[in-house]
Amino acid sequence: MRAWVLLVLGTLIALMGVVWTLQGLDVLGGSAMSGNAMWAVIGPIVALAGVLLIVLGARARRRTGPPPTA
Repeated sequence: MRAWVLLVLGTLIALMGVVWTLQGLDVLGGSAMSGNAMWAVIGPIVALAGVLLIVLGARARRRTGPPPTA
C-alpha cells in the first residue's frame, strides 16, 4: 500500500514541478508565475523530488512483490 502512495504522490509532485518550470520559462502563460525566473529554478527541484519518490515507490513495490491472489 505504501508503495502505491509513493508512486502516485511522486507522479503528482513531478508533474507539478514540470508545470512550474514551464511557467517560469514563460512557455505556459496565464499565471502570476509565468515569466518569473524563480519558478524556473524551483520547478526542476520539485520535479526531481517527485522522481525520487517514484523511484522509492518502485523499489518498495519490487521488494514486497505482487499481492497474493485468492
